[in-house]
Amino acid sequence: MSAFALASVLAYGGISARAAERISLANGFDLVCNHHAVVDGRVRAYLKASEPDYVELKPEDVTGFETVPDPPVETKPAATDATVNALMPSSPKPEARLTASDLHQLLSRAGAERNVDEDLLASVVKAESGGYVRATSRAGARGLMQLMPGTAQQLGVTDSFAPDQNVRGGAAYLDRLLTRYRDNLVLALAAYNAGPEAVDRYHGIPPYHETRVYVARVVHEFNRRVAARAAVQRAEVRGPAGTTAATNPAKSNTEMGNE
Repeated sequence: MSAFALASVLAYGGISARAAERISLANGFDLVCNHHAVVDGRVRAYLKASEPDYVELKPEDVTGFETVPDPPVETKPAATDATVNALMPSSPKPEARLTASDLHQLLSRAGAERNVDEDLLASVVKAESGGYVRATSRAGARGLMQLMPGTAQQLGVTDSFAPDQNVRGGAAYLDRLLTRYRDNLVLALAAYNAGPEAVDRYHGIPPYHETRVYVARVVHEFNRRVAARAAVQRAEVRGPAGTTAATNPAKSNTEMGNE
């Protein structure tokens, strides 16, 4: 899409009182919101019609907008107070993007449960959803670690947009793939992206450009995080005079395999 066409789309996007919008992103994901507006040259995707919660995007990150039609209005009998209370959700809906602290807590718990390196899970989240809770791919994958509906059902995930459920399910699936490929991280990541059937068929990373780029991106980010973690550990053992206590090199919890 040209810069002029994108500017026209952004200028034309109005605020609907009821209908939702689907914003197509340049990274291949879709973001569903109530409406959007252009403020100071940036696109704000508002999550609700009457509240100030929004996700701010760069214009170049947006490729288009699509109105999501309102569902048919159903006529229902008036509900009693008891019925209303029974239908009220027990907790508020998740935010569009988790804070670094909230995401750390989710990944830490899920990683500990499945003995999967937290930095590996964080690297997958970055590549899959960018940290957006309601990220939806064109293929139908949902949530932080982009679970397909069939995979989510197999993992016992009933709501892919619930961050805790999604991350725990994604960690369980990645753990299953690491076990299947004997801790070969490259093959496990390829299977996470393209499916284990494709990895088995080609006896390695499938010859898909998307999958090869995905694996390289996750491995690069994981290596960066492991290096940063090792640097912090080295700094922590330095004495006040700058001396360093004897220590073993930091090791990753997940073994890097070869293709």
